[in-house]
Amino acid sequence: MKSGDYIEMDEKYGAHNYHPLPVVISWALGTKVKDPDGKEYFDFLSAYSAVNQGHRHPKIIKALVDQANVCTLTSRAFHNDRMGLFLKKLCEFTGYDMALPMNTGVEAVETAIKAARRWGVEVKGVPNGKQEVICAADNFHGRTLVAISMSTDPDSTVNYGPYVPGFVQVPFGDADAIVKAITPNTVAVIVEPIQGEAGVVVPPAGYLAKIRAACDKNKVLFIADEVQTGFCRTGKRFAWQHEGARPDIMCLGKALGGGVMPVSAIVADRKVMEVFTPGTHGSTFGGNPLSSAVAMAALEVLEDEKLDQNAERLGKIFRDEIAKIKCPKMVTVRGKGLLNAVVFEKGFEAWNVCLALRDAGLLAKQTHGNIIRFAPPLVISEKEMMEAVAIIKGVFEKIA
Repeated sequence: MKSGDYIEMDEKYGAHNYHPLPVVISWALGTKVKDPDGKEYFDFLSAYSAVNQGHRHPKIIKALVDQANVCTLTSRAFHNDRMGLFLKKLCEFTGYDMALPMNTGVEAVETAIKAARRWGVEVKGVPNGKQEVICAADNFHGRTLVAISMSTDPDSTVNYGPYVPGFVQVPFGDADAIVKAITPNTVAVIVEPIQGEAGVVVPPAGYLAKIRAACDKNKVLFIADEVQTGFCRTGKRFAWQHEGARPDIMCLGKALGGGVMPVSAIVADRKVMEVFTPGTHGSTFGGNPLSSAVAMAALEVLEDEKLDQNAERLGKIFRDEIAKIKCPKMVTVRGKGLLNAVVFEKGFEAWNVCLALRDAGLLAKQTHGNIIRFAPPLVISEKEMMEAVAIIKGVFEKIA
């Protein structure tokens, strides 16, 4: 079958809830992917940062295969011999006391919101049903009902009401607006340290530190959604570390599964996590032995290969090189580490640029019409980066 045949099948039998770039991936390794016709591409999306360790990293694949040959699922009705080891490793990697494993990033967000609401009642003394959570406009926390109830994106929210109450929206990057929005019923503030889906929007310096200070002053939990920004993507293990603004709860996912399994979690210190008691939250697949084995290997790769350092170094090279390109429609390049975006003039249609990049051998995806995200696997070498930059330069310089 050719690429077009697979696309036609997707369109015929699948719900049309995505608008993917017209390319089919049938093989992947490291930073490269191929289509069924044999054409090779650089992957500069990394499954929205789920493939930080590169496609099919041998250590992660070995962990997957070895565990699959022994035990894959037990449910949480019984203990298994992998989950505790995984949670210990995750707590050591993040510097928190406890972790609660789930599967997808949005499940981690839901878990964090539940933890904060319960903490608000049992620790802060907010009446149940009156808890408030402050969130930022233009966020992306997922597409469940709770997540879209925090969203300002009309595509995510249209006709899905009634929405979950208890959320207060303020502009992203405006710490003073958060301070003003805090009331005695505020139990948490949740933000992405960098807004990925919004177009890699980096807040002003000091933003996270001011949120941390406001939460400390008002007995409010600070929740950082690090599902996209975490696990070395921005040049630090976690994006909050750029300002030393340690959150009370971190939402984790994507790269925690090493590009192989859906694995997510929240991490927090014991004083927060102890609000959960048996029966108050759960997941059949959360912490399953297969995912636990894969996640441990994924964390080891991040550590052993110092991928935070590689992301920091090559991210700077990428931004410096892209800024040199002569393209009249390009406004700026922005980001941290290897989470970057190129912003074009308002009204410019970046979709066509993504098609041209695809034809030239590089896959990236536009967002909000005039923005293209560039986020390769963190295992990319400097040689590969310069090859990719040459492709981007060749395409951008043809834009009239």
